[in-house]
Amino acid sequence: MASDQIKRKLAAALAADIAGYSRLMGADEEGTLARLKLLRRELIDPKNKQHRGRIVKTTGDGILIEFPSVVDAVRCAIEVQQGMVERNADVPQEKRIEFRVGINLGDVMIEGRDLYGDGVNIAARLEALAEPGGICISRTVLSHARDKVTFDVEDAGEQMLKNIARPVHVYRVIDPSQRPATRKPEVPALALPDKPSVAVLPFTNMSGDPEQEFVSDGVAEDVITALSHYPSLFVIARNSSFTYKGRAVDVKQVGRELGVRYVLEGSVRKAGNRIRVTAQLIEAGTSNHVWAERYDRDLADIFAMQDELTEALTTALAPAIADAELRRAMRKPPESLDAWAAYQRGLWHLSKATPDDDATAESFFKQAIDLDPTFAGGYSALVLYQLQAAAIYQKLDLPSAQRSAEALTRRAVALDGADAESRSCLGWALQARGDADGALAEIERALSMSPNLAIAHGHRGATLIFAGRPREGLTALETCIRLDPRDPYLAVRLLHVACGLYFCSEYEASIEAAKRLIRSFPDFPMIYRWPAAALGQLGRTTEAKGALEQAVSRAPGAFDMYVRKRAPWFRPKDHAHLVEGLRKAGWNG
Repeated sequence: MASDQIKRKLAAALAADIAGYSRLMGADEEGTLARLKLLRRELIDPKNKQHRGRIVKTTGDGILIEFPSVVDAVRCAIEVQQGMVERNADVPQEKRIEFRVGINLGDVMIEGRDLYGDGVNIAARLEALAEPGGICISRTVLSHARDKVTFDVEDAGEQMLKNIARPVHVYRVIDPSQRPATRKPEVPALALPDKPSVAVLPFTNMSGDPEQEFVSDGVAEDVITALSHYPSLFVIARNSSFTYKGRAVDVKQVGRELGVRYVLEGSVRKAGNRIRVTAQLIEAGTSNHVWAERYDRDLADIFAMQDELTEALTTALAPAIADAELRRAMRKPPESLDAWAAYQRGLWHLSKATPDDDATAESFFKQAIDLDPTFAGGYSALVLYQLQAAAIYQKLDLPSAQRSAEALTRRAVALDGADAESRSCLGWALQARGDADGALAEIERALSMSPNLAIAHGHRGATLIFAGRPREGLTALETCIRLDPRDPYLAVRLLHVACGLYFCSEYEASIEAAKRLIRSFPDFPMIYRWPAAALGQLGRTTEAKGALEQAVSRAPGAFDMYVRKRAPWFRPKDHAHLVEGLRKAGWNG
């Protein structure tokens, strides 16, 4: 009968939640609830009614609203976020309620007053991608609303959303009327290094097939890897270069923001069993084209094509690297393109640095290994996941993760001894079990192969800090951050900077480094024990007590691992130094 059939319709779904809700509730539960009720009554409900929205359901800090049109949904979202800017103007950053909003237009299923299906799920995933105070929309929403509502967008590119079968093209809404109030400080231009410098931008996928995105990313990544082998070049790391993915960029802006003289950009197009790669090298300061070329190859010969492209690029840079000896130590490619695609997908998720994305990355790395057990990159990447899951999120047992990480990295090095990243990851695995000398030996070998490998400089910096050489460690971390200004692991680098400064007894500087981390990553749980200890050493007991409470409440597992116990990579002297500061801060454990 018709009454038994599932009812469907096309609907504009708006999903919103509060950024840092658990933190706000932990700090002031009653006050947060009172402010949230006031916001519902004075801002959200009136705007919802004005734009003909229907609240489908609320879940703690979340809300799902259905609108009769995309235009109504976008207008409502922009006006609510405008209202929040005004209400937060005089509120301290740590007490602000800031909404993240996602909007999608899609087919939904109706059951009573509730809505289900991908149309709703995509809105929820878009909300999770939005920044605090921001709005993310799908391409469908953009095409229906952009000529009817005044707003600009930033293209965030194709995104793989959790439990959504196909990639979704995502855009971040920029409301022109709010730009003066919310504009980020202009990024100062970075000084050019004392050697020729280059950034390789992600190559554009021109195939119209989302599956080929990982091929185009892989081409750019291998070019970065190859160029990084030249000591006479300064090469920006993949993580920073790839922040421009999916955006129309001005090479002059890229040059200023990343501090490079040259920018390489290109595209990849697949047609049948043929692949075409185009590339052009541009001098960022003048926008002059230094070199350009096109390569047509059979898809089966893709790795030979990448080798030829890399050699041509380095030859084009010959005037800048005339004193460099040609050294090519390309990472051994997997025999299976499917393994390579799984590896690329895993790297994308690992770079997001969240527990959920870490778990997804693990599954892709394991898939890459299953598809091609001879591919060293799959093993090294799995190691990074395991050590991060154990040391930062306490999702894995640390001794088990240490044993597994060392075994995996030794397997990777055995497969490809010329892979600098595998060597660096082996060093990081050795450092995790407290073998600083063995770790430094492997990391130094990695840097002799690839002097521009940012992750190796980061591993070296942290290892030196915990090996009783904090000054040298801080210098290495500075190099890492300069090579990769937009490192997705920047929070961990800054954590190690705060730690190194503390071990140098530079307590004020350690506190300032911690504040920098907290400003940029307010939800990162691992930092608070260091400012607590530094404030304790300085006798600033009231501030120290507040930081100590944060250290214990935000990351109780980490506090137990690093303070009540002693992580294997901590020297007893350094652990005692930390505990001394925490006791002065009021810890009696």
